[in-house]
Amino acid sequence: MLIERVRTAPSATVCRGTAALLASSLFVLLIATPLRAQDAPLPPISIGAGARTSFVHTDPDDGKGTDAFLLDSLRLYVSGSVTKNIKFMVNTEYDGNNHIDVMDAVAQFEFSPKFNIWAGRFLPPSDRANMYGPYYAHHWAVFTDGVQDGYPGVFQGRDNGAMYWGQFGKVKVSGGGFDGMSATGRKTVIGAGRVQVDFWDPEAGYYLNGTYYGGKNLLAIGVAGQVQGDDNHASSVDFLLERKVGTGGAFSIESEFAKYDRLGGYNSRYNTDTGGYLLASFLFPTTVGVGRFEVLGKFAKASFTNGLNAIDRDYDQKTSELNLNYVIKEFNARVMVFFLDKRFNAVQSNYKQFGVGLQLQM
Repeated sequence: MLIERVRTAPSATVCRGTAALLASSLFVLLIATPLRAQDAPLPPISIGAGARTSFVHTDPDDGKGTDAFLLDSLRLYVSGSVTKNIKFMVNTEYDGNNHIDVMDAVAQFEFSPKFNIWAGRFLPPSDRANMYGPYYAHHWAVFTDGVQDGYPGVFQGRDNGAMYWGQFGKVKVSGGGFDGMSATGRKTVIGAGRVQVDFWDPEAGYYLNGTYYGGKNLLAIGVAGQVQGDDNHASSVDFLLERKVGTGGAFSIESEFAKYDRLGGYNSRYNTDTGGYLLASFLFPTTVGVGRFEVLGKFAKASFTNGLNAIDRDYDQKTSELNLNYVIKEFNARVMVFFLDKRFNAVQSNYKQFGVGLQLQM
């Protein structure tokens, strides 16, 4: 009901409802905070960093191959507590042009698993892929298939806004309002919502993972939607199944279907971007050296239709990816050998990529 209501409400109703919800929630939080909370011992400030770097060989069908050593991403993380229930998080991202940009800047009012208010810049309610990002994804070539995380954003899938989220056992809900001008160039507020049900082990917290590397038995289904005005909307359904195999192994299946209709999408010249993908993996339980090997395959298809004018022909994109991963310390240390094959029936040129990626976090 939450997602459907967000998707169909007129923009003015979304704006007024969001403002009223946030104002009343913030008032309740402030009067409910014990005055002596300022004097309670607080956890230390957490500081961390992450990096993704790779060597990539690209072989286009209509040109010469190229080789490149890339610094794909560099992030700095800072988080801490203002009081027992009020927290603050700041994360930055290297943009590829020797600049560091603000990725997250979030005031977090977290009074219980069922009642949380976030305000600032962060990931809006959207698909699982956006909720885990590249560092907690299962495969290397994330956000290249025309399907994953086509929702609009300011930077790295983020937007400026405020939301409520809560966890009710194995059900997680979230909803809020986000700045339209910075994300899409239109002044109307973007309404966003997500509902997720975990049928087996629950996933705690707002952000998600693409895998748990055998740490959970998971069967999760999520439905998300965003709307801006009367005619601009996006929606998705995502699925993740993961079962433990032996001691330390796991079998996983992840899939998603998404439609971006005049809101988001991978190609700004097309009003509609529709598609889905299926990913399967097997993590071997046996330790070899300091890590475990994993094999992974993914196939995706996306269709781009309703171009801005007559010269924008409809076209399809098919993306195949194979990974051989060496998992040393889950998301904090892993090496990923990948093969990517992208095929288009019009408009764009086909190409293949082969590479080796390294990810470290602390």
